[in-house]
Amino acid sequence: MKISFHDYDLPEGKIRYDDPRMTLLVAKCTPKKVSPYYVEFMRDEFAKSEAVVISGKSILDLLLEDIEKCERQLENAESDSQKDFFKRCLAHLETETPLCDLPLSEAEKETLRSMSVLSLKPVIILEGEKPTTEIIERCLEKAGIVFFYTVGPKEVHAWPIGRDSDIVTCAGRIHTDLAKGFIKGDVAAFDDFMQCHNWNDCQRKGLVKVVDRDYRIRPGDIIEIRFAL
Repeated sequence: MKISFHDYDLPEGKIRYDDPRMTLLVAKCTPKKVSPYYVEFMRDEFAKSEAVVISGKSILDLLLEDIEKCERQLENAESDSQKDFFKRCLAHLETETPLCDLPLSEAEKETLRSMSVLSLKPVIILEGEKPTTEIIERCLEKAGIVFFYTVGPKEVHAWPIGRDSDIVTCAGRIHTDLAKGFIKGDVAAFDDFMQCHNWNDCQRKGLVKVVDRDYRIRPGDIIEIRFAL
């Protein structure tokens, strides 16, 4: 995730997310390789980012461009429904609140995306200094991103995925071949896995469930994918 920040003091460049689940999994599995999650912090790069961190006193620096875009669209609107939509967006923006916090349909979001509206991205308004990990957590939460994990002696890997994604989407996140050849998924809840010696022990205790392609991932799930090439 690329996070733009404005009027706030953050380190620039790639920053490792200090994921508490990942820390526990690495300590437990002692893998040869660790693949944590990284974000990239960029100063004043709203258009290039996937999330924005900004102070409350500077929020208009982000919103003014969106206000101008919505005003132009309102002037050129060809129907009452279009006019009503952009009036609603403008009324919301004039309260100094980003559009990501306005309830919108998927079609309305797509309209705003086509306009390159900046504040439709997840916007975190901060007051005072906050730990970097807390800022990352808040950005991930607002973006609807959760993590599942693959574990073993060779590697422990944190995988970001959209909240409520199905297991096939997760498989494709690991490798496209896993999604194409998906048969079943083996899933253990994070807390259950942490109570066991290893994956095999988790299976022996009946804490690993076999799931079909419609299974929706839960934050912290440990997964293995059964597939055929």
